[in-house]
Amino acid sequence: MVDDTRKWWALTAIGSGVLLSTIDGSIVNIALNTLVTAFETNLNNAEWVVLAYLLTLTCLLLLMGRLGDMFGKRRVYVAGFVIFTVASVLCGMAPNIGMLIAFRVVQAVGAAMIQAVGPALLVTAFPPNQRGLAMGATGSFVALGILLGPALGGILLRYVGWESIFYVNVPVGIVGTWLALRYIARDTQTKPGQVFDVAGALLLMASIFGLLFALTEGPIWGWGDARILGLLALFVLAGAGFLGWESRVAQPMINLRIFRSPPFSLNLLAGFIVFIGMSFSLLLTPLFLQLVYQLELQQTGFFLMAMPLSLSLVSPLSGRLSDQVGSRALTVSGLITIAVGLLGISFTGVATPMYQLILFLMLMGVGIGLFQSPNNSTVMGNAPPEALGVAGGLLAVMRTLGQTAGIAIAGAVWASQVLAIGGPVEPVTAASPQVLAEAFAVAMRIAAGVALVAVVPSLVGGRKG
Repeated sequence: MVDDTRKWWALTAIGSGVLLSTIDGSIVNIALNTLVTAFETNLNNAEWVVLAYLLTLTCLLLLMGRLGDMFGKRRVYVAGFVIFTVASVLCGMAPNIGMLIAFRVVQAVGAAMIQAVGPALLVTAFPPNQRGLAMGATGSFVALGILLGPALGGILLRYVGWESIFYVNVPVGIVGTWLALRYIARDTQTKPGQVFDVAGALLLMASIFGLLFALTEGPIWGWGDARILGLLALFVLAGAGFLGWESRVAQPMINLRIFRSPPFSLNLLAGFIVFIGMSFSLLLTPLFLQLVYQLELQQTGFFLMAMPLSLSLVSPLSGRLSDQVGSRALTVSGLITIAVGLLGISFTGVATPMYQLILFLMLMGVGIGLFQSPNNSTVMGNAPPEALGVAGGLLAVMRTLGQTAGIAIAGAVWASQVLAIGGPVEPVTAASPQVLAEAFAVAMRIAAGVALVAVVPSLVGGRKG
């Protein structure tokens, strides 16, 4: 039963977690150079502040989703908020870069708990005919975090200090914890006799770690490097072992029968594919603005606000509409809109007016808003009630892996095109603006094609009504 008097407060509690994790990620990403100076270290060490968090978060998402299904999603969610908030304080107090990285790992544990069970809590807080509306509202929280993060981070780093980028999480964490305890319904009595699949969890973590670390370091170490090949081998072997083990164990980490539902599995696949395509723009558009248009960092951040602004407006409307007409038409139209936006961005050259790029960035945001809320609603709506935590974890894992793979592919495509068009240059960012713009155009057209590929699983697996 859904309590109509509490569901909006429950949405606020879950939205607080989304906002917290989104702001934290964007703030820390822009603080790396500041951390290098503050701790008198090098950029490679500072990058582990981000990488350790990302690896831990992604490896634990499905585990935390399973724990939520077993022991109660509200318990896991509240514990995640507390861990994240305490870890944020510890990060701000870190005496050296090593301790900061360690505390970021603890912070990622809390973030995994929040992100894994958040969508499942929304499903139980809202009736089925308002599930899309709830998912759309969380899309607005994501967009708000994307908007606030860089601007807030820039102000804090300039006028307060690096510690403040972690302390800023504390009030949000305290309020979010209070809201969750007060307004999210207590967990129902869990099924007795459940056993956590430790072997399956370890195999899954090893497989995800191998893939994610390989995708992250492959462009730097080289795809033929023995370490990358070893990580990819770990991904394949551990993944095969996981699938074999899960098919035999009585209480698996993930019941593989969940993937027999086409709307569930195909919409997960569509989300993974489209995040690959969108990551081309996330990586290369800021570089284009700085290297081709010669904009400063603050100006770049200002113009990049165009996409999340339109996303924040469209996402709740799309979610609400999906409750009335179904998801298929919205997700397909969203993917086509994303592809058109990426294609339009590809026609941005050295002399192209800025407003043209902004318009296509906004169009891309419209497409993401049209796609993501109905897509997420379909995935969660077709998950078994006893596996909602795992389903929420899968959504987050597909998003992270899609973005990571997309960034690796985008960087490789762009660099290869710079060399093919302009000849040898070291580094590739030293090429002429004209060459960089032409390489950017090729990469964006490939991204548009990737977005269109996602139409196939979305069309086949979409929910008409």
